[in-house]
Amino acid sequence: MDSDSVPRSVSVQLPVINFSNQTLKPGSSKWDEVKADVRKALEDYGCFEASFDKLSVGLKKSVFEAMEELFELPIQTKQRNVSSKPFHGYLCYNLYQSLGIDDANVLEKVNDFTQQLWPDHGNKSISETIHRFSEQLVELDVMVRRMIMESFGIEKYIDEHLNSTNYLMRFMKYTSPPDDDDEETKLGLRSHTDKNIITILHQYQVDGLEVKTKDEKWTKVKPSQDSVLVMVGDSLCTFEWSIAFSVSPSHNDGKKDKVFDRTVFNSKNRSYHRFTRRTCRRRASTYIQTL
Repeated sequence: MDSDSVPRSVSVQLPVINFSNQTLKPGSSKWDEVKADVRKALEDYGCFEASFDKLSVGLKKSVFEAMEELFELPIQTKQRNVSSKPFHGYLCYNLYQSLGIDDANVLEKVNDFTQQLWPDHGNKSISETIHRFSEQLVELDVMVRRMIMESFGIEKYIDEHLNSTNYLMRFMKYTSPPDDDDEETKLGLRSHTDKNIITILHQYQVDGLEVKTKDEKWTKVKPSQDSVLVMVGDSLCTFEWSIAFSVSPSHNDGKKDKVFDRTVFNSKNRSYHRFTRRTCRRRASTYIQTL
């Protein structure tokens, strides 16, 4: 059986790290405690669940509603989502489609995106929702990367690193294959690592995410709806390996029926993962990537 077939896998509970404490400031004892938890989670799994109360239930609900409206647009309209960067615009392949926004933490960039889809007037409501969501994801991303760099004792490079960051937000939707399809086609996304620095993913009732552990076993991951999944990408992993840090998890996406894969925020460090489509129904996810 090759790595992209859909083997039986077991469920795993990833570490859950709370970033909502009001005393979580650089230099505080709480910061040092969470920083140690982040490093251990990445060394052990290459990813973890993050609880962050600024990503409110109401905000996440608004994002999912915006995604539904976006994916209900005619395909000719969605194809206007283009980018000069490869794979940063609208993608449609087999049972998977997605929309991309560069630098979604900048309101003007989000307005440019909605202007592509609604040339006459844009969509102010969707733009503001996406921008608000992106701002909170960026705040979480910056905390995680600052903690990682501090754990290596390279604080003097933090500002230079953070100031060189670009982001990509991507909304993803999956449609499940017929029940009689073979196991190969039940993979929503084949096993892969993310090439960026860090990915922050938010799923909406999606059960298809799997990550590969250090002992080469695929494990099912189902983050709480109250949290997001933080995964390291190849870029950060390369940096970590140079100073004996961790591995990044592989992942895939295994879904059934219609699936939206909510928000992933990518910031480059390695994690093998995939998505299968065997148990999900009408669902969505979004991610934002640090590039």
